[in-house]
Amino acid sequence: MELRIAQSALGDLENIQTYYAEQGVPEIGAQFVLAILGHAQMLADRPDAGRVVPEFNQTPIRELIHPPFRVVYLRQAPVVTLIRVWRSERVLEMPEGPIAGP
Repeated sequence: MELRIAQSALGDLENIQTYYAEQGVPEIGAQFVLAILGHAQMLADRPDAGRVVPEFNQTPIRELIHPPFRVVYLRQAPVVTLIRVWRSERVLEMPEGPIAGP
């Protein structure tokens, strides 16, 4: 399957980098982003690897846990789209409007 990243997830990844840069450890933010994207890459071959997101209980909306983050994605053959990357303790919200990649 093709792996895409929605604007909402890109914004989340940018926010991760910004947060750690503001904390004076930009390399940690960069490491998290690279590790998250590396982990998500396996969804191209194994789109059902993540669990169904409990808040929504809808089979196409799944997540990978990459501590301390939840990587939420939408599985719609032939595409898997990363839609959110949030800290585990945050309340999950879906982006408004259509979900589309860059």
